Amino acid sequence: MIIKVKIPPHVLILAGLLTIMTGCRKEDKTLDPVVDIDGNAYKTVNINSRIWMNENLRTTRYNDGRDIPLTADADNWNNLVSDGFCWYNNDASNKDTYGALYNGYAIVTGNLCPAGWHVPSIEEWRELSTVLGDSATAGGKMKEAGTDHWLSPNKGADNSSGFNGLPSGIRYFEGTFTSIQTYTAIWSSTESVGDDLWSAGLYYAESGLTMNHKSKKYGFSVRCIKD
Repeated sequence: MIIKVKIPPHVLILAGLLTIMTGCRKEDKTLDPVVDIDGNAYKTVNINSRIWMNENLRTTRYNDGRDIPLTADADNWNNLVSDGFCWYNNDASNKDTYGALYNGYAIVTGNLCPAGWHVPSIEEWRELSTVLGDSATAGGKMKEAGTDHWLSPNKGADNSSGFNGLPSGIRYFEGTFTSIQTYTAIWSSTESVGDDLWSAGLYYAESGLTMNHKSKKYGFSVRCIKD
C-alpha cells in the first residue's frame, strides 16, 4: 500500500530557501581569478581569510605598464644591479606551469603584482606557516600533491591549503639555473642584511616551509597576496 504524505507549504518554502542559501555559500567560496597587466589570469585561494594566488606570477610588465627587462645571458644576469626576470633555463615553455623568475631588484619596485595585490612580507609568510600548523609541516600542506611536477618522495605533500606550490627552481646570482622539480624559493618584500631579501622555500624531500635571505641578484618565483 502506498501512503501519500502531504508536505505543508511552509516546509517546502523553507527547503527551497535552504537550497538557495547553500548555493550562495558555494558561490561565495568560488574565488574570481586575478588578471595581470599582460592579461594572464591566476587562480586564487582563501587561506584563513587571506587571498593568495595559487599560481606563480608570469607577468613581463609592471602594473604601471613598464617593461621588466628580460635577461637571458648569464653574464648579464650576474652583472645586474637593477631589475630583471627570466624563464627557467631561458625556456619560455616553462612560463605557463612554473611562471617567471624575478630578481630581488624587481621585487623592491613595489609594482610587480597586479593593482590591489602585493608581494608578501616575511611576516605574512610566517603568518601563513603558523595558520597551517608550524614550519615543520606547513610546506607539505602547501605543495602540489603527487609527482606530476615534484620528484619523489615529495614528502608530506597533500596541498590541503590549496596553495598549489610547484618546484619551479631558481637562478643563482651568477646566472646558472638549478633545482626545477625539487625546490622552489619564493620572494618576500622584506629586506634583510646588506643587499638581501627574505624568501620562503619548499623542497621535495622535506615537509617544512623554510625561510631564508638571499642576495637580490638571485632569481626566485613570486606569489602575490591581496591587499
